[in-house]
Amino acid sequence: MTYKQLSQLRPEGFKRRCGVHLETFEQMVAILRPALDRRGKRGGQCKLSVEDQLLVVLEYWREYRTQFHIATTWGLSESAVCQLIQKVEGILIKSSEFRLPGKKQLYQTASIGSVVAVDVTESPIVGAAFPKGTSPKKRRYYSGKKKRHTLKAQVLVNQATGQIICTAFGKGRVHDFRLFKLHRLPMLPEQLCLADKGYQGIAKLHPCSCTPTKKPRQGKRQHNRNFARLRVVAEHVNRKLKIFRILAERYRIELRSARGARRKRFGLRFNLIAAIVNFELALSS
Repeated sequence: MTYKQLSQLRPEGFKRRCGVHLETFEQMVAILRPALDRRGKRGGQCKLSVEDQLLVVLEYWREYRTQFHIATTWGLSESAVCQLIQKVEGILIKSSEFRLPGKKQLYQTASIGSVVAVDVTESPIVGAAFPKGTSPKKRRYYSGKKKRHTLKAQVLVNQATGQIICTAFGKGRVHDFRLFKLHRLPMLPEQLCLADKGYQGIAKLHPCSCTPTKKPRQGKRQHNRNFARLRVVAEHVNRKLKIFRILAERYRIELRSARGARRKRFGLRFNLIAAIVNFELALSS
């Protein structure tokens, strides 16, 4: 479906089809138009409009069909689709509207009583079913929790607003708490950090932190329930991110990616989709 056809849908239908609201789509088009609209300029001009070019990229993120299938749908070559996706991603990630606040926001906007929640989500990647018999390099991506090869993404969320502050990435074998230690966050002592059981021992690094009680007795069960109600905002963020199936399904190796950059674009795409989630959150508030 082209943009002219999709624009006839109701707002909720457009959101379900593309993964973003119409207002977000229009803002993304405004950012992309100076670079993608080459009418009257030297060089090649894509036969698709700027809106349809963005739809190609959103279709790739939202449905995560192969680039070959998307190319045959839109009447493009597979290499043209790959180049278009990477070009759009590069333009959007450089814009100020679709960029995460970053670690600096932790101490720039810190206030007494501020609360953040940290959680890790995993995305499967191409690999053998079990680590036995695989090379040592591939074993670094094997997650014992998921029983498959994965890429880990740590998300730090503002508990009050649900805004994604920053992210960190690691291989599937890296423990959640070790990933937290490798990417130290500049949190102030008065900031409360909520984490799950995978972060046991976080109090040694950040005293003002809270995790669920292990094997809770009768008096501690209510504590864990109240704690889960506060920390569930991080789980909701993970659900919003994985609406885009590129983060939920097995992450594939691209056609034109260099050997060293095959999985580097995972972090770029994760941050870009996280920034889109923040943008939509700001629109609804």
